[in-house]
Amino acid sequence: MKALVIGGGGREHALVRALSLDPGVTSLHCAPGNPGTSELAENHVINVTDGLAVTQLAARIGAELVAIGPEAPLVAGLADELRRRGIPVFGPDREAARIEGSKAFAKEVMEAAGVPTAKARVCRTAAQVSEALDTFGPPYVVKDDGLAAGKGVVVTNDRKAAEQHARECGRVVIEEYLDGPEVSLFVLSDGRHAVPLLPAQDFKRAYDGDEGPNTGGMGAYAPLPWAPPGLVEEVMASVVRPTIAEMDRRGTPYQGLLYVGLALTSNGTRVVEFNARFGDPETQVVLDRLATPLGVLLQATDTGGLGGVSALDWRPGAAVTVVVAAENYPGDPVKGDLVGGLAEADAVEGAYVLHAGTAWSGARDVKANGGRVLSVVGSGADLAQARERAYAAVDRIDLRGSFHRADIAEKAALGED
Repeated sequence: MKALVIGGGGREHALVRALSLDPGVTSLHCAPGNPGTSELAENHVINVTDGLAVTQLAARIGAELVAIGPEAPLVAGLADELRRRGIPVFGPDREAARIEGSKAFAKEVMEAAGVPTAKARVCRTAAQVSEALDTFGPPYVVKDDGLAAGKGVVVTNDRKAAEQHARECGRVVIEEYLDGPEVSLFVLSDGRHAVPLLPAQDFKRAYDGDEGPNTGGMGAYAPLPWAPPGLVEEVMASVVRPTIAEMDRRGTPYQGLLYVGLALTSNGTRVVEFNARFGDPETQVVLDRLATPLGVLLQATDTGGLGGVSALDWRPGAAVTVVVAAENYPGDPVKGDLVGGLAEADAVEGAYVLHAGTAWSGARDVKANGGRVLSVVGSGADLAQARERAYAAVDRIDLRGSFHRADIAEKAALGED
């Protein structure tokens, strides 16, 4: 199989790495990719939201699978363009991708499918925002209705901050606050059948102890030793299958990855959000654990072939990823500084580095080119060993002004949730 991965972040590097380990993948490409993906695949510099450019590239290299990583090309209709040209694609079409592109649409689908989720209101005016904040009370949860690269959500006790975020966004969804730990569950769907992957947990706040501003994610781990027995089966029955059936009923079959963000509240499991693609950085740990070859699974979402997949194989042990972020992230991150210690980090037993926000500086050096610069993955017999290896590798990275959280998976490794 000749495979093309669309995107250039840490999630896409994880996808490229997993596909490179699949014996059925004979040729691997990435567009635009990054310095890390270039070690495993041939990079192609193109605009990933330009459907014509992507389809021309896919045709030129004879791609038998195009895996779309980021949300923006999906919402822009890239999967539609590829399917129209008969090119197998991993990712929902434009209409189905609205499940991430519009929080209001996602709530509408959940309500129609009977999915347990937070009570919410769609607000367009200051008066509507004020009324919704009064109704739900603090902590206030205000979500940008559109795409916001994982940073469009504000959860705060500060009423003025909540109102300001609503003003900046325009159209927002305001929800009741859901207590309890959060879980990310990725599900492969071919429009009729669905196959769950391994649940993971990520860390959204910038600093230790869940302090600081919301980010795209500062780390993740899998599996979840504290997760309730039967959690995945419950979510498949009460959330995933009803949602996929509802999308099919609307004439927009959901083919690709359905990201189910969950809160395990005191009143039961509730959906926090849906996304239309793999989450970042949870992808890094979930794919690290996956033993089933990835290429055929992704291709089957486009061909309706998931019905024959009964269960996936998983590697024993655990994985932890720690994000190394640039100075000033998640505000205006500092770019251009050289990144050192990459080879030394990769040399740590059971650890490796995935590039997220990097670019070439000259012919051979790597520089920071985004907020989340690297995802450093450690794997081991258990979470404690995986953490130890991940942080040993992080300590070898040299990037001026960078920072990372020191508490990723710390509680879980100690037997806490």
